[in-house]
Amino acid sequence: MTTTATENIDNRNSENLAGIFWMIAAMGAFALEDAFVKATTSHLPVAEVLVLFGLGGALLFAVIAVVRQETLFSADILSRAMCVRACFEVTARLFFILALALTPLSATTAILQATPIVVVLGAAFLFGEKVGWRRWSAILIGFIGVLIVLRPGAENFSALSILALIGMVGFAGRDLASRAAPRSIATSVLGFYGFIAIIVAGVLYALLWEHRAFVFPDGAAAMFLAAAVTVGIFAYSALMKAMRTGAVSAVTPFRYTRLLFGVTLGVVGFGEQLDPPMIAGSLIIVLAGTIILKPSSGR
Repeated sequence: MTTTATENIDNRNSENLAGIFWMIAAMGAFALEDAFVKATTSHLPVAEVLVLFGLGGALLFAVIAVVRQETLFSADILSRAMCVRACFEVTARLFFILALALTPLSATTAILQATPIVVVLGAAFLFGEKVGWRRWSAILIGFIGVLIVLRPGAENFSALSILALIGMVGFAGRDLASRAAPRSIATSVLGFYGFIAIIVAGVLYALLWEHRAFVFPDGAAAMFLAAAVTVGIFAYSALMKAMRTGAVSAVTPFRYTRLLFGVTLGVVGFGEQLDPPMIAGSLIIVLAGTIILKPSSGR
């Protein structure tokens, strides 16, 4: 092997390690964001948390876009793909934060890990992507894992778990719509409109369901909310860094470290208990997702 070839391999390995580091950092930060949001909902109405969280994130992304001289408002923002993306984003954010507020963090995080599985399924039907028998099998296995976590029909089944399921489907729809979004829209601009969608979700929830007056945040609520916004911005930026640094096939499987972080925070921070079905279902979802993300010949 020539010196140049060896250097190229070393460079790729170095980039992959850097990408993996950023992915793990992003997943840890997203799990912290979830925990801070969940903690904030114990102090403030859910709708208010959505609105304030959305305002904070939108403001920070707007500043980032202005500094980078990226256009926040253009005709591409009104494209069909962006409108569909906005609808899914509102759905995802609303139901996911409701799930964080009303259900265990560990279970909500586990269900969220099925997002890549639904994305692959949607890509097959919407974009005509080839999905071989191995990935079809993994999709089926992944859904079995979700059912084990949800446990419909069991005595301890909570209908509130459906909130996380709807949120997960919303995130998958958002990711699929993002693929069809105009390439001219920068990442920071997508982030800006993603947080605008959170504001919309909060307003809709306040008007149509919660009907609770907003209150001035106390010290603890303000601290949790500020931490959620700050960590969320870092998580989003680290995720983009990860996806643009290493090979996608090397970096993407480490998305599942979010489950480890989320479960740990749920147990340590909120005193949640893990039972065998929860652990088994989570492992099955991760296994299915890892199979799907491995390169396939399509057979």
